[in-house]
Amino acid sequence: MSLHLPDPVPPSAPMPHRKVIRSWLLPVTQRSTSRALALVALDLILFGLAISATVCLQNIAAKLLSGLIAGFIIGRLFILGHDACHQNFTPHRRLNRWLGRLVFLPSLTPYSLWDVGHNVVHHGYTNLKGVDFVWQPYSLDEFRALPRWRQRLERVYRSGCGSWLYYLIEMWWLRMYFPSRRRMPSRRPVFFWDGVLVTVAAISWSGALSAAAIVTEQSAWLTLLAGFVMPLLFWNAMIGFVVYVHHTHIDVAWHDEKTAWAAAQPFVSTTVHLSFRYGIGSLLHHIMEHTAHHVDMSIPLYRLRQAQQILEAMLPQRIVIQRFSWRWYFDTARRCKLYDFQRHCWTDFNGRPSSEPAMAT
Repeated sequence: MSLHLPDPVPPSAPMPHRKVIRSWLLPVTQRSTSRALALVALDLILFGLAISATVCLQNIAAKLLSGLIAGFIIGRLFILGHDACHQNFTPHRRLNRWLGRLVFLPSLTPYSLWDVGHNVVHHGYTNLKGVDFVWQPYSLDEFRALPRWRQRLERVYRSGCGSWLYYLIEMWWLRMYFPSRRRMPSRRPVFFWDGVLVTVAAISWSGALSAAAIVTEQSAWLTLLAGFVMPLLFWNAMIGFVVYVHHTHIDVAWHDEKTAWAAAQPFVSTTVHLSFRYGIGSLLHHIMEHTAHHVDMSIPLYRLRQAQQILEAMLPQRIVIQRFSWRWYFDTARRCKLYDFQRHCWTDFNGRPSSEPAMAT
């Protein structure tokens, strides 16, 4: 596809309006029903094969490994559902809703509650304190005001090894699986029925595995561990990691004042393009090309790579681009504990700055 783009915007020039930036991406917003259905069919088949392997294989290590692979496929299916929930997967809204619910089932994600929390809140107010709740950092005063047990939990979440627990508790359990009125004041019937749907899926999945274990004269506990618990734990680790690295970086700012937040062009400045070796980005359906996704949610995942390339060519030095390494990841976890909203910098748990302040005190 030949693209005719204007000259790149110099780093010293004002950031173009979002409508202008999105106009650059129009050639890569086309949606394909056949391509979307092929991706769904492929990942559902892979998921079925991985779960079947947890029953059919005799070696315990092989069973558990198959469970981990199934968890990774759950992540791939979730990414497809994420696109369907954004209505960018196929050109058909009703089909997107049904496909989204279908591919969200293995991750036990209620479609309508993810829609509200992610599409409306997170994308509408990315990194705005008090609104966007995804990995929202505490200030030093807020952290010190927490009960001791909650301080300890926050330390675990931001240790670099606790992102799976953060997603399981803070995102899924508290905000998506039959959330309380405090977490979700709106009480729509669809929220309840989507919760029922994933509950039925969980019971059916675990029940089928138990039945298979009895028929094949295997340990039901081992079969459930390999075919149900391990996939879900791996999935939580995967999504917790992905959500964390999308928006946590020493060069990514948070705001607690809406006017300053809006002036900072948050659709560009609050996301990270994390690049991987060995084709891992492709295995993740290109969800790590995340700046393009936040600039224009209508771009389907199978065109995100090209969209990201356009943005990085047109907006040099404006986009946070990070090559992944475990050293970088744990250094980020070490430095990004709390946030100083006056100086606009990350700090450790004692309030000592760990990134360069964006403005004077």
